[in-house]
Amino acid sequence: MREHDVLCFGETMAMFVAEQAGDLAQVGAFSKRIAGADSNVAIGLARLGFAVRWLSRVGDDSLGRFVLASLRREGLDCGSVEIDAGCPTGFQLKSRCDDGSDPAVEYFRAGSAASRMSTALLSPTLLKARHLHATGIPPALSSSCRALSHALIDSMRAAKRTVSFDPNLRPSLWPDQPSMVREINALAVKAQWVLPGLEEGRLLTGQRTPADIAAFYLDQGVEHVVIKLGDTGAYYRNQREAGQVAAVPVAKVVDTVGAGDAFAVGVVSALLEGRALVEAVARGNWCGSRAVQSRGDMEGLPSRSELQAHELRRSA
Repeated sequence: MREHDVLCFGETMAMFVAEQAGDLAQVGAFSKRIAGADSNVAIGLARLGFAVRWLSRVGDDSLGRFVLASLRREGLDCGSVEIDAGCPTGFQLKSRCDDGSDPAVEYFRAGSAASRMSTALLSPTLLKARHLHATGIPPALSSSCRALSHALIDSMRAAKRTVSFDPNLRPSLWPDQPSMVREINALAVKAQWVLPGLEEGRLLTGQRTPADIAAFYLDQGVEHVVIKLGDTGAYYRNQREAGQVAAVPVAKVVDTVGAGDAFAVGVVSALLEGRALVEAVARGNWCGSRAVQSRGDMEGLPSRSELQAHELRRSA
């Protein structure tokens, strides 16, 4: 059996996307998809040819079956996903925006099967992956999910694996901001690669500039810090180099949801291939630019052949 390249974990929800713009209360038709920042990254890496194991829980219901079938179609190994007969699969409603603005999203995830993830899911098989990608969403779901996040990162670091961490802040899931900052930073400083957005970095560190935000994490042992700057690109820094890579221009922004996840796919995939940090950031910017031009959270994630074609054009 092929050893897994990457382990990802978190909650995948069913998503009902409005077919027309306007208030969700007035929308009569929705299309069914899946959503979840952690699984977006898992899917993106699988599309680029990485062997990805997905760790999660779903309800023993139709939405859970839909989520699992969707993830398997994308090539994820879902053998570590538990099915919960007592808790439902979470779902969300998402509005349609045709002007490039952020869509309205309503979540129905309280008490979901995924929120019951715990350290009981740990197994030696999981630690065979050579890389772990984690975000700040699972630790916000419950104390047991938070314990699992710490245990996975600690175990992978002890096994000499690499770990990337995207804060992906969800303030509404935390009791208060100080708790969120404390808990997210406790996880972030355990990772080698940290990928915050600029406003996230400011909130988490109390610093204002990308350089100072990066220094906050580098001083605590993080190897690479990459900060998303929106339409101006991304800043990167480690102990040897620092710089900024310009964003990839797009003709029209269709949907911004999932752009940060696509960026993570680009950066993490390139670093796993041994690329230089500046090259990884450039790939992240390109993947993010594809995401904002497509409707849906992960529909714009590229295949390996699309990535290769882009990088050939870029080098020509």
